[in-house]
Amino acid sequence: MPKTNDFVVDPEHDALVVVDVQKDFCEGGALPVPDAASIIPKIVDLMDQFPHVCTTRDWHEAPGDHFGDPPDFVDSWPIHCVAGTEGAEYHPALITDAFIDFVGMEFRKGKNRAAYSGFEGVNYSGRDLGDYLRLMKITRVFIVGLATDYCVKATALDAVRQGFRTIVLLKACRGVTPETAAAAIVEMRDSGVVCIE
Repeated sequence: MPKTNDFVVDPEHDALVVVDVQKDFCEGGALPVPDAASIIPKIVDLMDQFPHVCTTRDWHEAPGDHFGDPPDFVDSWPIHCVAGTEGAEYHPALITDAFIDFVGMEFRKGKNRAAYSGFEGVNYSGRDLGDYLRLMKITRVFIVGLATDYCVKATALDAVRQGFRTIVLLKACRGVTPETAAAAIVEMRDSGVVCIE
């Protein structure tokens, strides 16, 4: 696979999309991804390289069958990222000066249903991620965050479907299991996503 230093950021047409780096998906949360917090310094470093940064956030109010009792961990999950709760907040290590500069570019997803892709999210004005990126004349997106095998994958596949050149920076992602993360990487690459170590 290509290495991270194999790309140069185009400040006019590239955007970084930071997927779901929230407390409930990190160590100690309701639905933690193993070793999740370790990617945050890498994401913070990347934010300094991109003039366009968007974040996505699970923001569940009444997502129906997305919450299971008991969950099956395939289509249903433990209660997580409930709107307005501490678990739905970003991991505190992500909250840097660079992050605060971009906080208005947040896209919340999953209010009343399951939503894995950041392209299902809307910002404070109701604009979805795809429309926002096109408005900003973005043609290439770099995706990082949690989890490789779920929301990162779904976001990357939707980015390709919507016509964006799409790169997933694997060093700044973590998966739920090695097996499902590896399968997700294969699926993304087969769909036209460039996955960089």
